[in-house]
Amino acid sequence: MDIFTHALASAAAARVIIPRAPRLVWIAVIIAGTIADADQLSVFASPSAYLTWHRTYTHSIAAAIAFAVVLTILYAVTTKNSASTSNATAAASTSNAKPHQSLSRFPLALQFITLLHVALDACQSDPITALWPFSSRRFAAEYLPEIDPYVIALLLAGLLLPELLRLVSNEIGSKSKTPRGRTGAAISLAILLIYVASRATLHSNAATVIDSRTYRNESSRRSAAYPDPTSLFTWHAIVETETALHQFNLNATQGSAFDPQNTVVLFKPEPTLALDTARNSPAAKKFLATAQFPKATVEKTVEGYEVQLRDLRNAATSNTNHEVSAVIQTDANGKLLDDSLTWTKDLYQTQHRK
Repeated sequence: MDIFTHALASAAAARVIIPRAPRLVWIAVIIAGTIADADQLSVFASPSAYLTWHRTYTHSIAAAIAFAVVLTILYAVTTKNSASTSNATAAASTSNAKPHQSLSRFPLALQFITLLHVALDACQSDPITALWPFSSRRFAAEYLPEIDPYVIALLLAGLLLPELLRLVSNEIGSKSKTPRGRTGAAISLAILLIYVASRATLHSNAATVIDSRTYRNESSRRSAAYPDPTSLFTWHAIVETETALHQFNLNATQGSAFDPQNTVVLFKPEPTLALDTARNSPAAKKFLATAQFPKATVEKTVEGYEVQLRDLRNAATSNTNHEVSAVIQTDANGKLLDDSLTWTKDLYQTQHRK
């Protein structure tokens, strides 16, 4: 999910677990809920660094546990130092009571929030290495888009509507004895769970339809259905067969018509020595380790051949801002001349200049 959604989800969880927490706790909560997205900074390094860091090490259960422990220790040290430097008066003692009382539930809140980040991102189409360092396998449930307006609206409603109702109740002179915002946040998180489960059911329906068809008389070897950010029932599908990659949109409601012949067909290039060399290059190996549906394009050049590798998942999910491509140059005999990882948008700009 985007960093704003994670911040909202973290605030909602904190409202439920530690609703009367002091300001310092809320700062730690937001950091805990968004710190895993620090890997986005790798975009400023290079395409290679981006493939290495993006949604890998920081998006694991082990990292989530570590983040919660470190932030808990930092909070404990901060509040302890604050207490030791304050005046030993009754007023100072009273002002410091809330932070220490909140510390009892604080570790639980942080642990839940850091794991919630991993869980939400695992429900998306962009894979994460949830089991690192024990396994480098990537997980992607493909239930949720990168930015889901329904999730954002739901979390905002759960956080802001109770505040509005509190202002109204204060105006008429009645005050609620329940912790501020806890009920609204709890309801929003419960509805969020139902929403994700509904998305999962629709995804299952789409996957069943996709795998039950043949495409130009070929069976599916691999397939995926990616969610649309605005329509709950529209899914963007990719199917790989022996000779081609098929792209199409699918309505996941039961009984919807679907013509497997009405797809965008991208045929795979014929096997060549240049293509084999390209796939075994260092840049291609790193690219293929993360790509879900790699598509190769082979072009003749003055020196020999240029092979470009793209992941069709990025186009299907409209996630092209930080899309990485592999570009490999070979001579006429298929000998490797150069290989590199580059931003796809930069590659397109270079091609347009030519």
